[in-house]
Amino acid sequence: MGGLIKAEFRKTLTLNSWWVLLIPLVLAGFWMSFAWGQITNDFVDFIGRGPAREIASGIGLDVEELPVGMLSLAHGVNIAQLVPMIFGVFALAGEYRSKTITTTFLTAPNRVSALGAKMLTYLVWGLLYGLVSFAVAALATVMTVDSARLPSAGQWLGALGGTLLAYVLVTLFGIGVGAVLNNVVLAVVLLTIYMLIVENVLVLIMWTSAEIDVLGALLPNGTANGIVGGIAADAFGFDSLNIPGTVDVFDKLGLQLAAGAPGVISWWASALVFLGWTLAFFVGGWAANQRRDIT
Repeated sequence: MGGLIKAEFRKTLTLNSWWVLLIPLVLAGFWMSFAWGQITNDFVDFIGRGPAREIASGIGLDVEELPVGMLSLAHGVNIAQLVPMIFGVFALAGEYRSKTITTTFLTAPNRVSALGAKMLTYLVWGLLYGLVSFAVAALATVMTVDSARLPSAGQWLGALGGTLLAYVLVTLFGIGVGAVLNNVVLAVVLLTIYMLIVENVLVLIMWTSAEIDVLGALLPNGTANGIVGGIAADAFGFDSLNIPGTVDVFDKLGLQLAAGAPGVISWWASALVFLGWTLAFFVGGWAANQRRDIT
């Protein structure tokens, strides 16, 4: 297994994709956090009045001590999650496209070993992308948010742990999607459109037209975002379970959008649900590649 893992690292390091994808990750993570950091100081004024004030007083929050920097941080790392997801697509689908999958499978004892080596290798890549994303988002947050409203040491560490967990899972999710579809372009296009547009539109429509707020806690994009977004919501003391029922559904949606996780129940529940999605696609991809012919 050690030799297979070394071979996987050599494959990724000899290609340009690993560092090329770092560019959009850094840009997206930094500028999203920077933009949110510019406005999060005003969030204290918002939550001190209207429905938000009802929520704050109902759960005993002191609005002057809210760590609004968590909002900036969560949005930065969440938007950049798409990058390691796309990187994961190349793990198997990319090898089929470049015709190197034959060598990969023939030089391994069996396909299970080959896929296991890929999983462990890309797990490390997910951690590395998560560290970079957290670093740039944290930098943008520190640059823009008032020092008194930055997260505590424990909240920083919690957000870091959540980021690393989310990035490992989205990378493995990307591997599974690529393995199932077996087409790099198709997988990247579908993932991008679904994660950035389709699911968000569906969640908003269901919230506003039918007042159904559970989709964000069940679908892939919402649960992936809900890991760090849920940690941000926890820092404020609210999530879908304890927002007072008297709060209007649109105000509730606005608060959870601010946290970057509409419909989130809690960070650990989001992690478990997204783990289920990851396992479903990963196992599906593994099963498909046990039967797929190579030439």
